[in-house]
Amino acid sequence: MDRKRELKELYKNMKPDMGVFIIKSKSNNKYYIEGTHDLKAGINSTKFKLNFGNHPNHGLQKAWKEEGELAFTIDILEKLKYDEDESKTDYSEELEILKMLWKERLSKEGAEFY
Repeated sequence: MDRKRELKELYKNMKPDMGVFIIKSKSNNKYYIEGTHDLKAGINSTKFKLNFGNHPNHGLQKAWKEEGELAFTIDILEKLKYDEDESKTDYSEELEILKMLWKERLSKEGAEFY
């Protein structure tokens, strides 16, 4: 029973990687960028929505449907580190700033966005 309790506690204390990821079309220079508290879950969720035709970004959804999944790459741009202050739990603002910085950086390189 102690082992089970210990495993539950470990699970509660796990911190998923958070940061910004990008979906890039191979056929043109268009990008979709997203910040998320859990990169693995965020990428899986986005792919699921795209594959089932209900992603909120209609431009990306249309291109995904027309060109197919193989016409895109998904990459993690940057991971956000957790604050050493354990009381901090909301990183939404930091993720939004990181997303804006990457969008600005990619725009300077001539990228277009969905």
